[in-house]
Amino acid sequence: MSELITAELVDLDLSAETKSAAARSLADRMVAAGRVTDLDGFLADVAAREAQMPTGLDGGIGIPHCRSEHVTAPTLAFGRSARGIDFGAPDGPADLIFLIAAPAGADDDHLTILSALARRLMDPRFTGALRAESDPAAAAALIRGEQGPTATGSTTGAAAAPEAAEPAVAEPDEPFRIVAVTSCPTGIAHTYMAAESLEAAARAEGVVLDVETQGSAGFERLDPAVIAAADAVIWAHDVEVRERARFGGKPVVDTGVKAGINRPAELIAEARRKAERGEISRISDDREDAGAGGPDAAAGHFGVRLRTYLMSGVSYMVPFVAAGGLLIALSFAIGGYEIASAKSVADHFVWGEADSWAALLNQIGSAAFGFLVPVLGGYIAYGMADRPALVPGFVGGAIALTIDAGFLGGLVAGLLAGAVVMAIQRVEVHPTLRGIMPVLVIPLLASAAVGFLMFIVVGKPIASLQNALTDWLNGLSGSNAVILGVVLGLMMCFDMGGPLNKVAYAFAVGGLADPTPGSLKVMAAVMAAGMVPPLALALATTVRGRLFTRTERENGRAAWVLGASFITEGAIPFAAADPLRVIPSAMAGGAVTGALSMAFGCTLRAPHGGVFVVPLIGEPFLYLLAIAAGTAVSTALVVALKGMRRAPETAASPAEGAEVAAAV
Repeated sequence: MSELITAELVDLDLSAETKSAAARSLADRMVAAGRVTDLDGFLADVAAREAQMPTGLDGGIGIPHCRSEHVTAPTLAFGRSARGIDFGAPDGPADLIFLIAAPAGADDDHLTILSALARRLMDPRFTGALRAESDPAAAAALIRGEQGPTATGSTTGAAAAPEAAEPAVAEPDEPFRIVAVTSCPTGIAHTYMAAESLEAAARAEGVVLDVETQGSAGFERLDPAVIAAADAVIWAHDVEVRERARFGGKPVVDTGVKAGINRPAELIAEARRKAERGEISRISDDREDAGAGGPDAAAGHFGVRLRTYLMSGVSYMVPFVAAGGLLIALSFAIGGYEIASAKSVADHFVWGEADSWAALLNQIGSAAFGFLVPVLGGYIAYGMADRPALVPGFVGGAIALTIDAGFLGGLVAGLLAGAVVMAIQRVEVHPTLRGIMPVLVIPLLASAAVGFLMFIVVGKPIASLQNALTDWLNGLSGSNAVILGVVLGLMMCFDMGGPLNKVAYAFAVGGLADPTPGSLKVMAAVMAAGMVPPLALALATTVRGRLFTRTERENGRAAWVLGASFITEGAIPFAAADPLRVIPSAMAGGAVTGALSMAFGCTLRAPHGGVFVVPLIGEPFLYLLAIAAGTAVSTALVVALKGMRRAPETAASPAEGAEVAAAV
């Protein structure tokens, strides 16, 4: 087995100034060592992992990492930065950067070594020794665990973690006992660092804590007797906890993996409080039901849970929207709008005719679009009650199409299906029936109930409401259309990809399933407004770069492409760093663009694509003018608001300032 890290993979004078540059510098060493076969492909995998969640940790540590098919052997490169590099940690830049690369099919032995390193990073003696070391070979040996301090209570394998969870001082009364599960998307670093952090906090509190790390190397299940004896449960996870039902009947603190790293004492205190109040979580079929709460306990509020359910349905619907809508739009570009009435290509297809290919694309896209409402209903139900709710959710969504209840019908069908399944799950059944409940009994009963409700009770009123909404959209003109454009623009730009943004987008896409002049105007206004925030921030970083940090200026260059592609999330880094200035500015520009798009009568048949589908837009020049106007408004506001405060200390250096001034 090759060594995880060697002296050639250590850079004690890392000169990179951004996290992407740091990753490239360390990855270059991996390529030179023959550990990475494709530099750009590997860096793309690192960036994709970084996009899921920042990898900066408190204490000046950055751990960019990923699993990649371009890695030949599990490898670690270490860099030490004198100036610090921003990896998104709450306490500031990182000076110790560990780039962890694991092959797509890495063996358990190597991943165990990586997990042991991740746990040692929680020991200040270990990180202090790395900061003081001047010899790359000695630093590599220290990281390999061959010399120097080791983490208190750490072991060479994750499976041994429970031994370290004994309380430091025996107490006269029976100690409080907690079982925990930690997991992260990659399962390499955060999983084990959260485990180590929780164990250290438990020792300090005199709590007995046993951790199950569900990482890439697999997981060793906690002894059922240990779980049974526990007073409370902590889940610190960013992926689904496996075999959740084992922890039913106990107080559960459910949070993200970084909370397990950064505030373990708070989680332990919260677990104690829940146990003292006697809160019990009912967990079945590897999933919490409605009474269990959600991440960070906020999911206990109905409004937050409802938002989560709706977002689940919309997020699964969007790929169908993108694929089907763009195929339909492309068919119109090739064959014109009349291609929608072409004969079935199964009966008539001529290889050499463009119209046949256009009809083929249109009919494939229409087939994909036909799943929108069932998928919406199915995955809203899934978000509420997991797999048993999929069948009644899909059935309810399909019925919504049958009775012309449309998008609103699918939404209601999903909520009904989830509620019915959750009600059935609360019924106590004989143990011999539990095995067939999720695959037979629940889908059968819930589908019958949802079908009855949709066909007989609520379906017709919803269909009437949907038709009234369609008629209203078709009749929009003048000030009414402008007001709707303002509202949609505000919604698209308030949370930039969050719930309000998705609600506005889903409202627009729902109208494309049965397009009318009004619904096509709504789709145009929504996409135009959604392009404004990233374009405005990109322009602001170009014309007034000194008002932004170096990292923000780097993000600004990427925001040009993201904005042009209708990816509103490109503005999120700016909004997260300065929400009180960025969000109102973005909303103002979005409102202007939405209003102008509606006033100009612009239409759009494609649900996505940004500037790349401009040929498919009605009144394309006025449409681009609306986007430009909103972008200008947002840019002017964000520059003005940021200019009212003192320039950030991290702004450009004098040389960079002169360069920016010259550009302006």
